[in-house]
Amino acid sequence: MSRFTDTWRSHLLTTLSGSSDGTPPWVDRIEEGSDAGYFGPGSASWVVHGGLATMVAGIRALLLQTLHPGAMAGVHDWSRYREDPLGRLSGTIQWLITVTFADTETAQRESVRVGRFHDRVRGTYTDTSGGIHEYSAGDPELLRWVHVVFTDSFLACHTLWGDPIPGGADSYVREWATAGELVGVSNPPRSSAELADSLAAFRDAGVLQSDDRVTEAVRFIRNPPLRRSMMPAYRIMFAGAVASIPAEYRRMLGLRRSPLPVLTATRIVLGAVRRVLGGSSTSEDAARRRLARLAADASTGPS
Repeated sequence: MSRFTDTWRSHLLTTLSGSSDGTPPWVDRIEEGSDAGYFGPGSASWVVHGGLATMVAGIRALLLQTLHPGAMAGVHDWSRYREDPLGRLSGTIQWLITVTFADTETAQRESVRVGRFHDRVRGTYTDTSGGIHEYSAGDPELLRWVHVVFTDSFLACHTLWGDPIPGGADSYVREWATAGELVGVSNPPRSSAELADSLAAFRDAGVLQSDDRVTEAVRFIRNPPLRRSMMPAYRIMFAGAVASIPAEYRRMLGLRRSPLPVLTATRIVLGAVRRVLGGSSTSEDAARRRLARLAADASTGPS
């Protein structure tokens, strides 16, 4: 059993970070830097992004993002998710974790890296009425959609399966607005009410749609090319992610909530993952070492 657990842990860490020990090179950079970063211990962002509910939130966010035809066109035309799905996943995780736990300079540099990728993602898509639109990943509307869906998913999943958020939902939305601004989102929502209004605005504007591309992407997200030993846990988390999505969006995605107690089952799976992975994350540990070094330097003062 110990050998199986060690193997499963290695596979999971490779899936999430690209490194079998959970410490890829970019985690080492979190320990460097000369300030506390945008958030810090006790912040809503540290609690939410340091929790295991992020695993379900990522699935939820990917599902919802497919409903905007511009975002779906960008994924369809430019993403290598079919050939290298784990590479795309680890790249997204790198940005999320770096902005959350690194110093401000490193967080800004990582956001610039993401922006450079966005610069070349452009093309056309067809809207719900048959109209042809140009898109680019840097379009204000698409940036806002991705940010809103991301924030809503991580907040919803942490509320279901995570610890209490310091300052509540409003604190998380307000803090993570900073991350949105770093990648070019204009006037991101800064409260849970504004977040809900922003999501509803896309729905009410008739922008969202379901088509063959959405169906294909949802099929892929439901059955990604993970190792066979990981699929039972993934299927439960997928079902939990679907259950956390409001019914109107589930219908658009062609998904149904399972009649089984998937919320409880997801909690059990996340608890098992926590036991396999152990204590705090390597990224949070690196950030705390940076903060300890800065505190020690400050107490010593100039020689």
